[in-house]
Amino acid sequence: MLIFRNNRNLAIVALIAIVNALGYGIIIPILYPYSKSFGLTDFQNALLLSTFFLCSFFSAPIIGRLSDKYGRKPLLVTSIAGTATSFLLLAVAPNAIFLFLARALDGITAGNIPVVAAVISDTNESHNRAKGFGIIGASFGFGFFFGPAISALTVGFGTHIPFLIAALISIFATIITILFLPETNKNIGQVRKGKLFDFKRLAGALVHPAVGKTLFVSFLYNIAFGALLFAYQPFAIKILHFTPAQIGLVFTMIGAIGIFVQTFLLQRVIKKFGEKKTFTYAVFIASWAFVSYFFVRSVPIYIVTVIVFGFSNSFVGPLIQTLLSRETDEKSQGTIQGLNSSYVSIGNILGPIIAGALATFYIPLPFLLCALVGFSCFFLSFRIRKAPKEHAFG
Repeated sequence: MLIFRNNRNLAIVALIAIVNALGYGIIIPILYPYSKSFGLTDFQNALLLSTFFLCSFFSAPIIGRLSDKYGRKPLLVTSIAGTATSFLLLAVAPNAIFLFLARALDGITAGNIPVVAAVISDTNESHNRAKGFGIIGASFGFGFFFGPAISALTVGFGTHIPFLIAALISIFATIITILFLPETNKNIGQVRKGKLFDFKRLAGALVHPAVGKTLFVSFLYNIAFGALLFAYQPFAIKILHFTPAQIGLVFTMIGAIGIFVQTFLLQRVIKKFGEKKTFTYAVFIASWAFVSYFFVRSVPIYIVTVIVFGFSNSFVGPLIQTLLSRETDEKSQGTIQGLNSSYVSIGNILGPIIAGALATFYIPLPFLLCALVGFSCFFLSFRIRKAPKEHAFG
């Protein structure tokens, strides 16, 4: 692809995104049944899922800000190495406590997304960033396409084997980063003095005229996404009677959709409708998919719902990052992406916990929560406006 020939750094971070998503894609289809083997209830599983996001809530803005101060590369290496260690802990876990420790460690070092997003901002002009974020999204989709398939093929040799493979893949990503990724931050050290984790700054960003509304919509949408991420597996296993291998195939399909959308459709749709309208349309369609999840009881209709949601959701993440990036000065790209990751994490903390509580009453009930939150995001998206340059976040 021409964009890779013209931007070596983008090719490298895309490869990093692929191997990291491979690791994540490997563990997601089996984490729920694996944790059930340790005696965890559905609500405890929701807490396990939220543990990662609780830790990343605190770590993401710290890592984003440190990458502005000390450079992208060292923070990216640290975060990927932490992920590798967490997968090893999952593989050898003797009890449920180790499961929580492993997910906490991965959350603490979960700086991949804000730092990779900052690399995109460092190496692309503002008008090309949507394309860069789309390529990274497609790379994650590529990983999610092959990761669940690897999990399904290897889990028969032992439930710990997929976790070991995920660890090896993350170690490979660490080596690639060390050897081939140059430092992209040309403004190292040129950041405002302040706390590494600043609750006041985090709250202040939510009311900032340039980025506040987008951050709030990102937070709300990820409550819905976090609830869906938890609710999907007990629903698929208990209502549709899916096996872990079949769950892996569904994730593989979602990954394939992500590759297609973010490689071939994203730029074409943005060119036709613009970033803001495309985002609004995507959230609207995703919200109707949430409604369908609540009512569906047959596998064919469920698959159609997964496809519709997969298409619409593949637009949302890259467009949120793009909308935030264009309203932020060049010296604060890592900071804003870290703040966004924190709000994503808050949403993904609350979503599974609420969904876990609702599922104890009625397994599909979390999907109704997703729909209500999704439509709230749709209506709020109309309030997102491009701010004057002098009001840029920084």
